[in-house]
Amino acid sequence: MCKMSQRSTFGFCFILFLQTLSTFIVVLRADDEVKVEVTFLPENCTQKAKRGDMLNAHYDGYLAKDRSQFYCSRSTKTGHPHWFQLGVGSVIKGLDLGLRDMCPGEKRKITIPPSLAYGEHGKGPVPADATVIFEVELLFITRGPRSIEAFSEIDTDNNKVLTKEEIKTYLKMEAKKLNSQKDESYFDDVVADVFLKNDNNVDGTLSLQEYNVYNHDEL
Repeated sequence: MCKMSQRSTFGFCFILFLQTLSTFIVVLRADDEVKVEVTFLPENCTQKAKRGDMLNAHYDGYLAKDRSQFYCSRSTKTGHPHWFQLGVGSVIKGLDLGLRDMCPGEKRKITIPPSLAYGEHGKGPVPADATVIFEVELLFITRGPRSIEAFSEIDTDNNKVLTKEEIKTYLKMEAKKLNSQKDESYFDDVVADVFLKNDNNVDGTLSLQEYNVYNHDEL
């Protein structure tokens, strides 16, 4: 504990206090960069999205400067909501942050700065250094297939690697538990995304090391 009896000790403690305060301010600023506005909250909001969960959502993307729309999931070729995994880089960093603790049926307006969106180069219709706004409606949450807890459940033959068919079967079982009817293309898209991002040696299977969501240190 810092004592105030000696000037030198006080000076040292004060410097430590400023350093701590500075760190605290930086953390607050980092957290405040993504602005989240809940536009609709269902009465039942007990199931909340956490890192590693699979989310199914509709979302519209707008440029903050003029509110022009650059993306709408409902008007794409399929018009289906999207499957993605929270917290592993399946979506931009700002959405990974802005969707935390969201529940099925909830709607949010998420404002994301360029550093957590498409950066200084932009992407497609999004120009460089653009602040973007996403209006998101979360439809469905299931435990993420890349969570370490699920690995042994998915690995039905106990050979310590996962195949595409094993992952797809697991996803279907999870959806069935929640009485959710999903198109076959949903599950195909999720499996393809998992292997694209994690099958590092491109052998058509995933080891525990490749599959474990907690290996993603950038998050």
